[in-house]
Amino acid sequence: MKTQLENIYNSAKSDIENAQSVNDIEEIRLKYLSRKGEFNSIKKGLKDLSDEDKKIIGSLANKITQDLEGLLKEKYDIFYQKELNEKLEHEKIDITLSGKYISEGRVHPLTETTNEIVSIFQSLGFSVVAPELSPEVETEYYNFDMLNVPKDHPARDVQDTFYVKDMPGVVLRSQTSGAQIHVMENQKPPIKVISPGRVYRNENINARKNNFFHQIEGLYVDKGITFGDLKGVLNEFTRLYFGSARPTRFRSSFFPFTEPSAEVDVQCIMCQGNGCRTCSGTGWLEVLGCGMVHANVLRGVGIDPDVYSGFAFGMGIERLAMLKYAIDDIRLFFNNDKRFLEQF
Repeated sequence: MKTQLENIYNSAKSDIENAQSVNDIEEIRLKYLSRKGEFNSIKKGLKDLSDEDKKIIGSLANKITQDLEGLLKEKYDIFYQKELNEKLEHEKIDITLSGKYISEGRVHPLTETTNEIVSIFQSLGFSVVAPELSPEVETEYYNFDMLNVPKDHPARDVQDTFYVKDMPGVVLRSQTSGAQIHVMENQKPPIKVISPGRVYRNENINARKNNFFHQIEGLYVDKGITFGDLKGVLNEFTRLYFGSARPTRFRSSFFPFTEPSAEVDVQCIMCQGNGCRTCSGTGWLEVLGCGMVHANVLRGVGIDPDVYSGFAFGMGIERLAMLKYAIDDIRLFFNNDKRFLEQF
């Protein structure tokens, strides 16, 4: 049995010396040292030996096993490192090469404009109305009646307003002003809020008009609020949004829910006030409507107009974006043309 062990050992050493790869080393290990390998087959015969021979042969078998495991590991490490180096050399990446360009998404210009306007008014002490107080699907009661709009007003016609089919008295809101009523019904003065959102008008679509667009409504109600406060807030807004060098002016106007009412103009961005096609030769562009909250509106929500006063304003977000970025067609905001959107 001793001779058998020595012969197997010598055979294994020869195989290890002639091995050419990691796979060869694994096959040698399985051949000689696995459970079904040649050394284990010999060891099974130890039970038939005398106690003295068991000690001698068992010790020799263990020594040979340890020697072979050491030789196998040494050879395996050599082949493994060699094969790893070859693989790394073959698969190496040139980190000096330029990477692939992956285009990033951009904030839509209307979202960017809305965020900027909201940020300005928040810096002036206004808070944003909760969405549930500014619904897009509205009743005539909030969209017209509570805003002091007469029953025979042209704005109520189907030529101007979208009515919901099979739901009498329900409309797609034509203005964000209805949010004023919801807020004043749910909150006592002082009230100082803005409400951005989408509105709908039955308009023919062209470069200047769309049948849906975005507005921001503002409302400030407290004791002692005057038209001077209104002018101060809106002048500060236009200064922060357009820049301090952009002149503004207030013109008298009419809205059913404010009295007195006004429209605010800024100097034309295109011609710098010299007169052009964009401003119809006037040198001015309208940016928003505003006024002191009508006494009837305050009474309708249970606020005493003899104690409280307030002002309201509404502005089109698309119009403000068009003026600031010199965009001449409102439809560009909704066409999803990457060439347009990538400019922002």
